[in-house]
This record gives sequence, structure tokens and C-alpha cells, in this order.
Amino acid sequence: MSVQARIPATIVTGFLGSGKTTLLRHILNNAEGRRIAVIVNEFGELGIDGDILRGCGIGCDEDGQERPGELFELANGCLCCTVQEEFYPVMRELIARRGDIDHILIETSGLALPKPLVQAFNWPEIRNACTVDAVVTVVDVPAAASGQFAANPPAVDAQRRADPNLDHESPLHELFEDQLSAADLVVLSKTDLADAEARARVEALVREELPPEVKIVAADQGRIDLGIVLGLGAASEENIHLRQSHHDHEEGEEHDHDHDAFDSVVIDLPLVERERLLEILHTLTAEHAIYRVKGFVALPGKPMRLVVHGVGRRFDSYFDRRWLADETPRTHLVLIGEDLNPDTLRNALETAIAPAGAA
Repeated sequence: MSVQARIPATIVTGFLGSGKTTLLRHILNNAEGRRIAVIVNEFGELGIDGDILRGCGIGCDEDGQERPGELFELANGCLCCTVQEEFYPVMRELIARRGDIDHILIETSGLALPKPLVQAFNWPEIRNACTVDAVVTVVDVPAAASGQFAANPPAVDAQRRADPNLDHESPLHELFEDQLSAADLVVLSKTDLADAEARARVEALVREELPPEVKIVAADQGRIDLGIVLGLGAASEENIHLRQSHHDHEEGEEHDHDHDAFDSVVIDLPLVERERLLEILHTLTAEHAIYRVKGFVALPGKPMRLVVHGVGRRFDSYFDRRWLADETPRTHLVLIGEDLNPDTLRNALETAIAPAGAA
């Protein structure tokens, strides 16, 4: 790379559980020699997504040992509040190594607003060395098809008008729309879990939020030609101020965008029974405003760690790796939603603990 060349950065945004990490895995597994630095922004006390990425060998040498400075993880869930405290120092470190880097991938939290992050690329020190190649917004087709995060579908409007406690749109709708407003490319994920009619309906809803030049493409399991997502050359930082969002503020207005609308509850347990745990999670998501569940699960008699992902009432699970020799197998879950009571959730989940001697 020329010393004068600016490093292109791709910002991957999207709602909770939309498939951002899966897309990053695909890009990194098919990098074809590209030297890619990864910044992971995580919501929750521990960086579960970052751990999953490390489990795929990202940031590791040929012997599986982690290389320092290859995977940057921001602990706070909201990038627009951490750009000065964390994002700026990380970018300075990457800029200092710009001769070693061909591309930067930034995965935002599902609760992050992309516009302030893009605007941060206008800071002089960053602007001179980096450019936003594109903002890629990932949309979960089955979730959007349910109307949960769509832009004013009639059914949601009717329900909202009928409920005296809902006198304005949920912050989730606004966040979903803001992530679309910043997009240079929209990736429809999990299309294999939706029929053609649902996919067409979601694409139409998304298209209403986008200018005509923004493309919409589909990807199952994050599989997509890298030529579609990298090398767009959008220079998004130069026109992001023209893209309207729900969280734009008048000059001098206090910066506040409903962070308190979301709760993150972290629950640690010992070995648990798999089917019982999933049954409880299904019940909890039906009874509480839980939008996202993710974590690692330890099962009796299983040497492998189980990864659990949940969006709404849909859950996926898979074994990702063996427990390490110096690890004590344990269950660690993060539940994200609104008005969550940690004690209620913990008491319910503790009933999934495997009986003594089940290991």
C-alpha cells in the first residue's frame, strides 16, 4: 500500500442478531491475502461476539496463539458515546500501522447509531489516513417480515394506536430506520428462513428507506462475493451529513438518544440442560421484552462449548470449539431488551441447571 493511500474502512451495522458477525467471518475467511484489521463493538459486560470471532482464528497466528493488536473490541455498546474514549485511540494505533493494513472492518453493536461513527472519520487525523469505503447494513429478513422492525407497517400502526401505553414509535423502529439511512449497501440475511413473498415484502419496505443508488443484495450464512461489499469507494464521511436520521439534533441540543431504553442482563450459570434452557428462553422471550439473547453454554458430558443466539423467539445453537484445558466449563448468557428484571430472569434460568453428577 502506498504511504499516501487512505485505508478504506467498511462499517457493518444492523439490528440485534441480524448476522453481522457471520458476514465478518465470511469476509475474513475469504480475504485472499487482504490484510484486514477488525474492530468489534460489543453490547454487554463481556465481548461474546469478539470471543466467537477469536474462536474462528481471527487475530491468531498459525499455532492458534492470539496476536496483539489484530482484533480491537470496544467494551461499551454505543459507539457514538465511545468514539473519543476508545474509537479514536484504536484508530490512531491502526493509522500508525497503515503500511501493514489493506482494509478495516468495523462491526457495530446492534444498538449503535452508525451516523456519529461515520462522522468521526472527518476528524483531521483520521480523515487524512482513512475513508469510509461503505456502510453495510445487514437486515434480518425473517425478523423484518414479522413487522417487528419494519417501517410503519399497518399492523404495527394499528396495534400502536390501540395501546394507550404506546403513543410513539418504539426506539427499535427508529434505530432500524437510522441504520438504513446510513447505508451504502444493504445485505438481506437469513433469506433461506423466509419464503419468496416475505423476502419481497421486506425488500420493498427496505427500499422505501433508501435512495435509488443504494443496492440491496441477499446473503445466506454471510456468503457473498467480496467484490460486492469491499471496494465500493463510497467515501461516506463526505455526505453523511445529508442523510437524515431520527437522532439528528439541533445545534446546542443536549446529546441524548434513549440509551436507557435498553437493558443488558448478564447471567452466569454452571452446567445446564440444553432442551430445558431453550424452553425457558422461549418462555422468557414470550413474557418479557427481550430482543436478543446470546452466549456460551456448558452441557453435561459435552467437551464442546455451545453457542446460543436468539432474536425475538427464534433461537439458533451450534458447537464452536472444545473447552480449553485451563477453562472451567460454564454457561454465560447476555439478554438485551427493555425493562428487564435481572432477578426474575436469573430465577427462571437457574431451573435449567443440570443436577449434580450429570457431568
